[in-house]
Amino acid sequence: MFSRINYEGPLAEQYATLSRQLHTLLDGEQDRIANLSNASAVLNQFLDRINWVGFYIMNDGELVLGPFQGLPACVRIPVGRGVCGSAVEQKHTLLVDDVHAFPGHIACDAASKSEIVIPLIKNNTVIGVLDIDSPIEARFSKEDQLGLEQFVQTLIRHL
Repeated sequence: MFSRINYEGPLAEQYATLSRQLHTLLDGEQDRIANLSNASAVLNQFLDRINWVGFYIMNDGELVLGPFQGLPACVRIPVGRGVCGSAVEQKHTLLVDDVHAFPGHIACDAASKSEIVIPLIKNNTVIGVLDIDSPIEARFSKEDQLGLEQFVQTLIRHL
């Protein structure tokens, strides 16, 4: 059974607790969709000031919408397009303070102002991305990036 945790202390410690919580939640479950669904739900309850959190999964050379929390989203994103597709192409995290200044940004939700996208890399292959949007400019810090990358590494072990 899942119970809500009050995250306290420095942000790095909160993210470490979040990753431990994710590992406990997913331990023993093999279904990718179930694990991505629970991961998006855990992030949605942990993060404040966001309007979308979820996953896009690589399918036949493009990103296809996976489990998420938030308003309906774009279903398919080509590699190299927008923040998500660029993160796949570059194989590294993209932290964007102002999405409207990002060349080729795909606006699924006009309210989004900042975004962080972390590629899910397993066996040196991008299998998808974690995408988080916020209606606040510059919502995500480098500390958020490190904590979310740690979260993704925990998740990858369960996919």
